[in-house]
Amino acid sequence: MPPMENLGFEWAGMQRLGVLGGTFDPIHYGHITAAAAVSERLALDRVVFIPAGQPPHKTGRQISSASHRLMMCLLATAARADWSVSRVELSRAGSSYTIQTLEQLRSRVGPDCELVFIAGADMALDLVNWYRPDAILQEARFVAVQRPGYDLSRLADVLGAARAKRVERVTVDTPDVSGTEIRQRVADGRPITELTLSGVAAYIDAAGLYARTDHGTLTAAKREDR
Repeated sequence: MPPMENLGFEWAGMQRLGVLGGTFDPIHYGHITAAAAVSERLALDRVVFIPAGQPPHKTGRQISSASHRLMMCLLATAARADWSVSRVELSRAGSSYTIQTLEQLRSRVGPDCELVFIAGADMALDLVNWYRPDAILQEARFVAVQRPGYDLSRLADVLGAARAKRVERVTVDTPDVSGTEIRQRVADGRPITELTLSGVAAYIDAAGLYARTDHGTLTAAKREDR
């Protein structure tokens, strides 16, 4: 297990740490709105955004390089002193699992800090397919944010009653936006300024991310070794 890097803030004494993981390809207003709302409602001391290394559930498409996704997260969170970005999953070889990250965070913050895992409704409804879902629910307070197009009332049917009771539902007025939509818009030459932060949009343009190739296919990014 790789060591947790210094994130530039003091862990000691924290009572609630929000954890928001994702591919972030790219990070967008849906992520930002959810993090801000949950942070305020649950009085989180800090939110850590954790770009995924190689998500086991997204092996079917090419994902932008770690360096690009990390930089977009840094740009998106720079305005908030209580938000940080961690490389913990990017530094992990092979497939990366949520429970590994939570256990690693727990080893750093200690037993008295409540870990609050922030997930979209789509992720919550798929929890049964995650690696060690019961361990995740044991290690962290699992908060599912309602997302347009997903029905959280189905949680008990999908996860089972016992697991569903351990998933806290939060309704947030999040914009109906997805990374897929942003990538497609960029490929089509359409603006994305209403879907993600201006700094992220500018970075996507400068780095040539999600551009359409001469053959008509989409590129994930200009690849870089991580």
